Amino acid sequence: MSANTMLHADAARRWNTLELVEQLAHVGSEVDRAIRAYNAGNRNRFDGALARALELFDLTAADNRWRGARRREILRARSEFCRLFFDESVSPDSAAGLSRYFLHFAIAARRHAP
Repeated sequence: MSANTMLHADAARRWNTLELVEQLAHVGSEVDRAIRAYNAGNRNRFDGALARALELFDLTAADNRWRGARRREILRARSEFCRLFFDESVSPDSAAGLSRYFLHFAIAARRHAP
């Protein structure tokens, strides 16, 4: 087992202790990083942020606490995130809209923090 695998496994265990609003706030941070790196043309940063965002989306969707409509919303947001970079028919305003969507979770998570 490599150090990265150990970090990943530990992060995955801790991920399931976070509330949904906290998980989505973290996902939103990586979404914003990916958008900024993509717009700046920084391929290395974009690739890393894209991978981390997708991993966090997948960890959130796999959390057994979120079923039904919540899980569908998580997967819908993941789909919209992927469309930003891999669908040429996406509106130029979509990135700003997705950033605003996740900003609400960041604000709510901060208010929820002790």
